Amino acid sequence: MIVVPVKEGENIERALKKFKRKFEKTGVVKELRRRQAFNKPSVVNRQNKLRAVYVQGLQLNEE
Repeated sequence: MIVVPVKEGENIERALKKFKRKFEKTGVVKELRRRQAFNKPSVVNRQNKLRAVYVQGLQLNEE
């Protein structure tokens, strides 16, 4: 359960912004979207390998 303490005189918009930030950090929406469709393990492995190749290329270009 997310609790956002609101100080006296604090703007409700600011409190809502804090709530949204905390909610985003929990990763609930990301997990929900990930679970909506099943990805085969072979597809996930392929995506991870492609991501690793991409990151390694970025690191080599940086040096």
